[in-house]
Order: sequence, then C-alpha cells, then structure tokens
Amino acid sequence: MNKLIDPFLRKINYLRISVTDHCNYRCFYCRDEFHHSRTKRSEVLNLEEITRIARIFSELGVSKIRLTGGEPLIRKNILSLVKMLGEIPGISDIPLSTNAHLLKQYAQELQNFGINRVNISIDSLQEKRFAEITRGGDLHKVIEGIDAAIVVGMNPIKLNMVVMQDINSDEIEAMLDFAIDREIDIRFIETMPIGADGIKALEQHVSQAHILARIEAHLQRKLEKIQLRETDGPAHNYQINNSKSRVGIISAVSDNFCATCNRVRLTAKGRLILCLGQEHSVSLRDAIRADKTDDEIKQIIISAIGKKPEKHEFNTNVKNIELRQMVEIGG
Repeated sequence: MNKLIDPFLRKINYLRISVTDHCNYRCFYCRDEFHHSRTKRSEVLNLEEITRIARIFSELGVSKIRLTGGEPLIRKNILSLVKMLGEIPGISDIPLSTNAHLLKQYAQELQNFGINRVNISIDSLQEKRFAEITRGGDLHKVIEGIDAAIVVGMNPIKLNMVVMQDINSDEIEAMLDFAIDREIDIRFIETMPIGADGIKALEQHVSQAHILARIEAHLQRKLEKIQLRETDGPAHNYQINNSKSRVGIISAVSDNFCATCNRVRLTAKGRLILCLGQEHSVSLRDAIRADKTDDEIKQIIISAIGKKPEKHEFNTNVKNIELRQMVEIGG
C-alpha cells in the first residue's frame, strides 16, 4: 500500500537517487563553468545508507528507483549498490541514467544484476560539437556504450537530447535517424533553468511545438501518440509507424508535467528534494546519522511529502533554483 500521497493526491512511487555529484563530463547546462564539487567523502551517503533509505521508501510504497548522478558509473562499488537495491522487497524497477562514457565496460554486469532500462544523454552526433557541449566528452565512447547496451539486451534504451537553439537544434533529424537505425527510443528535452548557466541556457530554448513540427516534417509519416498513464514519466511519447522506436518530448517549461508528478529525488549528500524546480528539501542523512529509527525516518519522509508543492516555478521565480546545479540533483 502506498503511504506517500502529497497534498494534491499524487501517489509518490518513484525515487531518483543521485549516487554521486561528480561527473566525468561538464555539460554547460548541467554544471556552471567554474563549479567544482568539493564534497567530502564523509558528506556523501555510503552504500549501506543509500540501501537503508531505499528500503524505507519501498516500505512506504515506492517500487521504482532510478540511479543518477553526476555520472553514476563513476561511483565506487556501483555494482555492489545495484545488487543491494535489487534485493529489496517491493523494488521492481531499477533503471539507470548515464552519459554512457563507461557503459561499454559495465553494460553486461549491470544487466546481470537486473538493470534492463537505461537513459543515455547525447546532445550531438558531431564529434567537435559534442566535445564543446560536454567540455571534453568523447562521442566515440558514448556510441560504444549505446551499442554495448543494445548487444547485452537492455530494453528500452532511451537517448536524451537537450535541444538548444543555435547550438545543436540542427541535429534533431540526425538524432532521430540515429535512434531509428538502432531501434531504440529518443527523447528531446527543453532546456530547464537550473543553476546560473542553466538559466542562461533558456536563451537557447526550443519549444515542444517546434520540435514536434520538425519531427513530423522529417519522418513524413504519421506519429501515433501513446496514451499517458498515471505512472508514465514527463515525456509526451509517440510511436513511429513501421519502426520499433518511439520519440518523446519533455517540455518542462512550455507544457509542464507537474499534475502527474510521482517522484522525489535523493541527492548524494542525502537531501530529499521534493521538486526539481522548487527549493523545498529535508536531510535524511542527518536523520540516519542521528540514529533515528526506521519508523522515525518514515515519519520525516511522510511529513516532507506533505509539503511537496503543486508545481515548479521555472516561469516565475528562477532565483529559488539559481544556486543549484543539475549535476548535484540528477535531473
């Protein structure tokens, strides 16, 4: 039974866990240019603390846990964590969000431990441009990681492209073809104003309507809209006719998905973030290290969910989230 119901009657059954705020890439919309993580090891949740929090959430009705970062595959002993989480009763789905730089190395073992679903960030298919957006990323390694995930049988595999005017918006069609050729899914994401550089990236905002028009014109075949279910994520999804691939658009700014939000986020430092676009949070790390019992921590979580806001404030009050970095909260 789900015990996490917010003031707007939304059931919270999905926890996103950022296992590290470090990343081997430095995408400019995710982390400000001069931002360097100075997180001490002692500030970060250890594997046992993460697992305990996940188990408590499962007892409150959460069934899905996504591992994010930073880049989760650089977290020491990440495979041990995946195994521990997979043994928690009630957790039926553990997908992964990654930049795929290390995915070729880890794909088979991740799949062996039950990670079958993976979201992969890739914002350009042009090597030089990709390196500029990521501030040093290696496109070849990312494509190797994507192909490795396909080979080991991960499914679905979803590519995530943040679309930015005059930066990579001319690659919508190429990215579509790349996904269709590999029979995997592709999602196009509007820029979101998180962090100072993320707010600046709104200057390159490309709307959902524009992206969809480009997709339809390129494919020259009807897209079938997939009916949104309560448990679905933020994307407006379409099945591409005569293809195994689906295309989605995540439009946090122009057409938000707040009414069906079913998730909360746990940072690497153990803060429970109630909304990506609001400042409300509570420290579960402090509760654990103060020797609170599981029941006491459950009450802290239930109380926090009772303060989950109705919607983000991306369009009205960006100052609340200007000091956050996307790399710290896992998207």
